[in-house]
Amino acid sequence: MGQTKKNKFNKDRERLNDIVLRHAGKNIKRFFNLDTQVYNDGILPVKTKELLGLVSSLVLRCDDCIKYHLDQCNKNGVQTEEIEETFAIGLIVGGSITIPHIRYAFEYWEKIIKDNDKNYD
Repeated sequence: MGQTKKNKFNKDRERLNDIVLRHAGKNIKRFFNLDTQVYNDGILPVKTKELLGLVSSLVLRCDDCIKYHLDQCNKNGVQTEEIEETFAIGLIVGGSITIPHIRYAFEYWEKIIKDNDKNYD
Protein backbone atom coordinates (compact mmCIF):
# COMPACT_ATOMS: atom_id res chain seq x y z
CA MET A 1 0.00 0.00 0.00
CA GLY A 2 3.01 2.28 0.29
CA GLN A 3 3.44 5.21 2.64
CA THR A 4 -0.12 6.15 3.59
CA LYS A 5 -0.85 9.22 5.70
CA LYS A 6 -1.68 6.86 8.58
CA ASN A 7 1.67 5.08 8.34
CA LYS A 8 3.54 8.36 7.93
CA PHE A 9 1.81 9.79 11.00
CA ASN A 10 2.75 6.77 13.12
CA LYS A 11 6.35 6.73 11.89
CA ASP A 12 6.72 10.47 12.46
CA ARG A 13 5.21 10.17 15.93
CA GLU A 14 7.60 7.38 16.87
CA ARG A 15 10.61 9.25 15.46
CA LEU A 16 9.70 12.47 17.28
CA ASN A 17 9.03 10.63 20.55
CA ASP A 18 12.50 9.07 20.26
CA ILE A 19 14.01 12.55 19.93
CA VAL A 20 12.07 13.85 22.92
CA LEU A 21 13.06 10.89 25.09
CA ARG A 22 16.70 11.21 24.03
CA HIS A 23 16.74 14.74 25.47
CA ALA A 24 14.17 14.30 28.22
CA GLY A 25 14.91 14.50 31.88
CA LYS A 26 13.33 12.43 34.61
CA ASN A 27 10.10 14.46 34.80
CA ILE A 28 9.30 14.26 31.09
CA LYS A 29 10.06 10.53 31.07
CA ARG A 30 7.81 10.04 34.09
CA PHE A 31 4.99 11.89 32.34
CA PHE A 32 5.40 9.77 29.20
CA ASN A 33 5.30 6.62 31.35
CA LEU A 34 2.19 7.81 33.19
CA ASP A 35 0.51 8.53 29.85
CA THR A 36 1.24 4.96 28.77
CA GLN A 37 0.16 3.37 32.06
CA VAL A 38 -3.15 5.20 32.42
CA TYR A 39 -4.49 3.59 29.23
CA ASN A 40 -3.90 0.03 30.46
CA ASP A 41 -6.85 -2.16 31.44
CA GLY A 42 -8.24 -1.37 34.85
CA ILE A 43 -11.79 -0.96 36.12
CA LEU A 44 -12.36 0.66 32.72
CA PRO A 45 -11.28 -1.44 29.73
CA VAL A 46 -8.73 -0.09 27.25
CA LYS A 47 -11.46 0.46 24.65
CA THR A 48 -13.37 2.81 26.96
CA LYS A 49 -10.20 4.65 27.93
CA GLU A 50 -9.29 5.20 24.28
CA LEU A 51 -12.76 6.60 23.56
CA LEU A 52 -12.31 8.95 26.54
CA GLY A 53 -8.92 9.98 25.20
CA LEU A 54 -10.48 10.54 21.78
CA VAL A 55 -13.25 12.81 23.05
CA SER A 56 -10.77 14.73 25.21
CA SER A 57 -8.43 15.19 22.25
CA LEU A 58 -11.32 16.39 20.11
CA VAL A 59 -12.38 18.94 22.71
CA LEU A 60 -8.76 20.12 23.06
CA ARG A 61 -8.54 20.23 19.24
CA CYS A 62 -5.31 18.24 18.99
CA ASP A 63 -5.31 16.58 15.57
CA ASP A 64 -2.22 14.48 16.34
CA CYS A 65 -3.86 13.17 19.52
CA ILE A 66 -7.11 12.51 17.66
CA LYS A 67 -5.24 10.41 15.07
CA TYR A 68 -3.36 8.53 17.77
CA HIS A 69 -6.55 7.68 19.65
CA LEU A 70 -8.34 6.69 16.43
CA ASP A 71 -5.51 4.24 15.71
CA GLN A 72 -5.78 2.88 19.25
CA CYS A 73 -9.57 2.67 19.00
CA ASN A 74 -9.18 0.64 15.82
CA LYS A 75 -6.71 -1.72 17.52
CA ASN A 76 -9.20 -2.19 20.36
CA GLY A 77 -12.21 -3.10 18.23
CA VAL A 78 -14.10 0.20 18.27
CA GLN A 79 -16.80 0.32 15.61
CA THR A 80 -17.74 3.30 13.43
CA GLU A 81 -21.00 3.77 15.32
CA GLU A 82 -19.03 4.17 18.56
CA ILE A 83 -16.78 6.75 16.89
CA GLU A 84 -19.85 8.66 15.71
CA GLU A 85 -21.28 8.80 19.26
CA THR A 86 -17.92 9.80 20.69
CA PHE A 87 -17.62 12.65 18.19
CA ALA A 88 -21.15 13.77 19.05
CA ILE A 89 -20.14 14.02 22.72
CA GLY A 90 -17.01 15.95 21.74
CA LEU A 91 -19.09 18.32 19.65
CA ILE A 92 -21.53 18.98 22.48
CA VAL A 93 -18.75 19.54 25.02
CA GLY A 94 -16.36 21.40 22.73
CA GLY A 95 -18.82 23.31 20.56
CA SER A 96 -18.79 24.12 16.89
CA ILE A 97 -15.07 24.94 16.94
CA THR A 98 -14.47 21.18 16.95
CA ILE A 99 -16.20 20.71 13.58
CA PRO A 100 -13.03 21.14 11.46
CA HIS A 101 -11.29 18.55 13.62
CA ILE A 102 -14.26 16.20 13.28
CA ARG A 103 -13.98 16.50 9.50
CA TYR A 104 -10.32 15.45 9.51
CA ALA A 105 -11.00 12.78 12.12
CA PHE A 106 -13.73 11.13 10.03
CA GLU A 107 -11.45 11.29 6.99
CA TYR A 108 -8.68 9.58 8.97
CA TRP A 109 -11.13 6.98 10.34
CA GLU A 110 -12.29 6.18 6.79
CA LYS A 111 -8.65 5.55 5.82
CA ILE A 112 -8.26 3.22 8.78
CA ILE A 113 -11.39 1.30 7.77
CA LYS A 114 -10.24 1.13 4.15
CA ASP A 115 -6.84 -0.21 5.27
CA ASN A 116 -8.60 -2.81 7.42
CA ASP A 117 -10.72 -3.92 4.48
CA LYS A 118 -7.62 -4.29 2.27
CA ASN A 119 -5.94 -6.42 4.93
CA TYR A 120 -8.92 -8.81 4.99
CA ASP A 121 -9.17 -9.24 1.21
